[in-house]
Amino acid sequence: MARKVSAARQKTDAAARKKKSGAAPAADLGPLGGWIGFYLRMAQIASFQAFARRTREHDLNPGRFAALMVIGKNPDISQTVLSQAIGLDKSSLTPAIDSLARRGLVRRTRTATDKRAYRLRLTAAGEGILRELTACAQAHDRDLDAIVGRQRPAVLRALKRIVETLGS
Repeated sequence: MARKVSAARQKTDAAARKKKSGAAPAADLGPLGGWIGFYLRMAQIASFQAFARRTREHDLNPGRFAALMVIGKNPDISQTVLSQAIGLDKSSLTPAIDSLARRGLVRRTRTATDKRAYRLRLTAAGEGILRELTACAQAHDRDLDAIVGRQRPAVLRALKRIVETLGS
């Protein structure tokens, strides 16, 4: 019983300190606080926000950066292969490609064998933006490295295992 009182007192004291500091009290996450999926999503959001702050002048989110990177490494890639590589379904990929094409970063050409299909290639402007964003992404990755430290190989293995096991 003393343990419960102590834990309750600690929660109350922590809430009082937050209230004093002007910060909103933290919400009780319930079982979410111990779920890997929840923290994967929260980590993704935090990482995306940090990346967006670093690349603000280019106004491209991490998903569009990933599309540029894969297109740049695979000239004339099909939208289907790109979709599979970066994990976007057609309904999400098409607006992203439309946006990149409107900005003059990606060129779409119809394939000779299937007039419904497109091949994607970076324009010179797309190559330039990709170089700049790659430097930002490398700096962002160094920030993440500083957080995970020597655990990086294990973290990457675990994340890849999740993708391989649960991915479609």
